[in-house]
Parts: sequence; C-alpha cells; structure tokens
Amino acid sequence: MDQGTLNIVVTGKSGAGKQPRIDVLAATYGLRQLSTGNIFREYLGAFKQVRGGLEAAKFHRGDGFVPDAEIRAALAPACGPAGVDPDAAVLGLKAARYVDGGRFVPDDITNALFASAFRAAGGKGLVLDGYPRTPDQSDFLLGLARETGSRLDLVLLVDNEDEAIVARTIGRRICPNKDCGKVFHLEFKPPRDGKYCTACGSEVILRSDDTEEKIRTRLEEFRAKALPAIRRLVGAGIPQVVVPGNLPVFSDEAVRESVLGAVRPVLGG
Repeated sequence: MDQGTLNIVVTGKSGAGKQPRIDVLAATYGLRQLSTGNIFREYLGAFKQVRGGLEAAKFHRGDGFVPDAEIRAALAPACGPAGVDPDAAVLGLKAARYVDGGRFVPDDITNALFASAFRAAGGKGLVLDGYPRTPDQSDFLLGLARETGSRLDLVLLVDNEDEAIVARTIGRRICPNKDCGKVFHLEFKPPRDGKYCTACGSEVILRSDDTEEKIRTRLEEFRAKALPAIRRLVGAGIPQVVVPGNLPVFSDEAVRESVLGAVRPVLGG
C-alpha cells in the first residue's frame, strides 16, 4: 500500500487520548492531520479579517442564507487587499453565524468547510480528526472520497472509560500558541515547571470547555451521534481497529507500540 495516499479516520470520545495516537500515525506514515477544530478556526479567521462592520446575521434567511454570490459581493472589496480567498470568507461567515451564538453548526456547513479543506489538502495522506461526527457527515465523506478519487483506508477508535476521561481531561493543559498546540497533562505528561510548554515555552492553559459538566455532555453526544457515524463507515467496508486509551505504562514508546501493533496488520509498514 502506497503510504502517501493513505487516509485514516481517528475517532473516540473527547478526552480519550486521540492526539498521541494521531502523532504516531503522522510520524510513521508521513501523514498530515486534518482537524475540524483547525478548519473552523481557519475559515472563521478568514471572515474575521474582512468582516469590517458586517454581521453574519444580515445574510441569514429563514433556515439558510442568501445566495453565495450576494455574500461574496459584500465581502469581495475587503478580500483583495487582505489576501483572503472570497470563498473561504463566505464559508467563514456562515460558520460564524452559529459559532458566535454558541450554537451547533449544521452538517451542511460543516461538510462544506471540511470538503474545501480536504480538496485543498489533495484528498490523500491525511489523518482525519474530529470528522465525521454524525451519520450524515459519514455519508458525505464517503461521497466526497468517491468524487475526488480518494479513499478511506482505516478507522482507528481510541477506547476509554468515561471516568478515566473525566479525570484525564480535567488535568489536561494546552499550549495556546497556534503554531505549536502541544498537549500536556499535569500528572501523566506535565509541562515544564507545571506551567510552560516544553516545545515553545508558552504558558499552557486549561480549555474553557474542559469542565466536568461539559465533558459529560460531550460523552453523551459521542454515544448519540459519533458512534452511529463510525458504524456507517464500517458498514461501508472500511476496516476498523480499536486501541486502548489507557495503558499500564503511559509513554511515547508504549503508545507507539499499541497503535502500530493494531494498524500494521491492516496497513502494513
């Protein structure tokens, strides 16, 4: 199997320990992480650069938006000087309409954002992180892979118990530097002096949504939406492997051996 064309979906409950497994896959198979969180930030940032006094609500009509051409025309004058792709700004405006109000972004907008980023990345050599999260997103992804001549080679599910996730997530700290983003844990993988990123030196932070109440809400959402999404991919014939989120000894080498021991029988290498 040509490793350069691999696409792997990594999924699991929020806080299950996906990032260390993604890091192993990226390093071993030369893959690039395509994260919905980063995608949303990129497109929201594109709109923020050119929005001026424009509010996303102005272009919202009923259950949708005015035609893209109308939104593009409103944003285009600011896009050129800022070097922003007008299509990216349009997608960012649509996402901002929901994100700014603290609401769930509908599948059709999430799909459009993901498809744009997937195509821009060439549709291959990717670890998909945070997508798909609903059965409709799974169906869209399967269609997108066919349309672009890409493929989905594996679903890696990181499995972990709810209580272990709650304990782990409350202790998680994130490097806020957008060019770094390294993840730590106060007990298992502590930052330098308990507060500084070991890679770039930034002071690490506790994410605002890493409270116990919000964690348990995300766990319920995983069972209600993400598990059916995974089943949809597996039902379409994509192989799935499961790796434990908790290991007897948590180290980089232990994580690596756990991941590769599970995926090599499917992927080789």
